[in-house]
Amino acid sequence: MNTITDIQGTFKLHNGVDMPYLGLGVYLADNDDEVVDAIHWALETGYRHIDTASIYKNEEGVGKAIRSSTVQREDIFVVSKVWNADQGYQNTLKAFEASLDRLQLKYLDLYLIHWPVKGKYNDTWKALEKLYHEKKVRAIGVSNFMQHHLEDLMSVSEIVPMVNQMEFHPHLVQQDLIDFCKQHHIQYEAWSPMMQGKIFELDILDDLANKYHKTVAQIVLRWNLQKGVITIPKSVKKERIVANANLFDFTISDEDMHYIDALDKHYRNGPDPDNFNF
Repeated sequence: MNTITDIQGTFKLHNGVDMPYLGLGVYLADNDDEVVDAIHWALETGYRHIDTASIYKNEEGVGKAIRSSTVQREDIFVVSKVWNADQGYQNTLKAFEASLDRLQLKYLDLYLIHWPVKGKYNDTWKALEKLYHEKKVRAIGVSNFMQHHLEDLMSVSEIVPMVNQMEFHPHLVQQDLIDFCKQHHIQYEAWSPMMQGKIFELDILDDLANKYHKTVAQIVLRWNLQKGVITIPKSVKKERIVANANLFDFTISDEDMHYIDALDKHYRNGPDPDNFNF
């Protein structure tokens, strides 16, 4: 059972690495002062997990923020991802080195396959296994992999993915996939926990926000953590970054957890992993 303690709490991956369960996502953050400031505010607030990707075009800014922070590099969990056009064995190895070069870091804490590109992701995974064995990355995982992608990957892989980062919010729960990942000790992680802001247009969580004296965002993020799901809300606003971390002075009841689960509509805000134009 995962324990939720404070902003720097972690869930243990199946290889023993501790991954902070609250992180800052930097999708769409500009590769300049915007991303640097956001990361500095996050680290000052106590976040210890930063999630980027090569396709976000801001790895340089992320690296600059980490290097100029007062927090030690080894205390920050840094994640990036290999993009679809760079998949395949040799291309992935090159893409990883290019990411490290942009970040100006010696290693990554977690490297993910961004999408399951048909005919390529198994070779891409072999490259990730090599990087893991060479200790260039502390953990490896996938993003946007449905159960059949995971089963196919695991049928030929040496290492079971440590993480599966999925679109996850009250309208897209995918409990069967969560259960499958749990069964195989694959840590589930949410991207777009706020439905890219659309969560605030729904009044379905207002009653819970009032009940717990919290914002809708805080209710959603706490629900993520109590379901054992790592979450990486994206923001470049200082007050939002601080508020998103104010999750540790309340607990959502089992009854209210079930209520949020029941809001599932199988609604995707982002692309469908099975019908994505790779």
